[in-house]
Amino acid sequence: MAMRDLPSLRALMMLRALGEHGRMVDAAASLGVTESAVSHQLRQLEDRLRVRLVDRGAGPLTLTDEGLRYLARIGPALSEIEAATAALQPGDGRKTVRLTLPPSFAATWLIPRLPRFEAAHPEIGLDLVLTTQPLDLARERIELAIRYGRGPWPGLVSRHLLDDRATPVAAPGRLPEPPPPLGPAPLPAGLRLLVNRAIPAEWEEWARARGVAPPALDEALWFDTQEQVVQVAEAGHGLALGRTPYIDARLAEGRLVAPYGAAGPTGAAYYLCHAEGVAPVAAALRLADWLLSEAQT
Repeated sequence: MAMRDLPSLRALMMLRALGEHGRMVDAAASLGVTESAVSHQLRQLEDRLRVRLVDRGAGPLTLTDEGLRYLARIGPALSEIEAATAALQPGDGRKTVRLTLPPSFAATWLIPRLPRFEAAHPEIGLDLVLTTQPLDLARERIELAIRYGRGPWPGLVSRHLLDDRATPVAAPGRLPEPPPPLGPAPLPAGLRLLVNRAIPAEWEEWARARGVAPPALDEALWFDTQEQVVQVAEAGHGLALGRTPYIDARLAEGRLVAPYGAAGPTGAAYYLCHAEGVAPVAAALRLADWLLSEAQT
């Protein structure tokens, strides 16, 4: 194939961003462009390759089987181009560490703490890769990851960072006093359960941990992220299973209430991970120590 027949690097980067983030809005944000720019580039890429790479059916955008196979082949090459380009740039003495983590966790827990890290370690820069998708750390040249779940994960060394804690939350005044028991019985008229698709069994797990019958989800509303669920609850449209740290500020400011008591452990947690068999560089070790220290405060 002649060089003139290769697709644009910009389009390939946008395909990778969509594959990593799983949502057009997050892919666009990671690249600093609009959603329409990503959509336009991907359609041009599909036209050039004469292959459908993106499934634009109902629900969130996903890559087709052809798109996933293509991304698996080009992903390492894109990472090599990035690394080679960075190596050519004049150095300023700073070491950059790549850290991947969920966008909502970054916004509510990490980013408010970053000024303390920058003050303590001005010699270390951070490259945040925000995605809910589990990335291949070795292939993508990512030193550290914050993963949510029950662990461990194959190919990763993981250390406990924070317990996941949850409690039902709603807008003030949306539930009667005392609140109705959560179980198979329907909720009061006009109030619906809100569910995070990323954790579809969250209400069942919450109920099981407390020895009560799981609430019925027949009339539940489903959303893609914890942030969406909490926002809808804050707007007064339902009862969400709110998780710390996402709900902490809202509870403190009175924008949400926890009618069923303080948040309790769910059994899941956030873990700090790195690729097995890959020794983290000194800057990554300093970042890891700082993250673990912050998690204790």
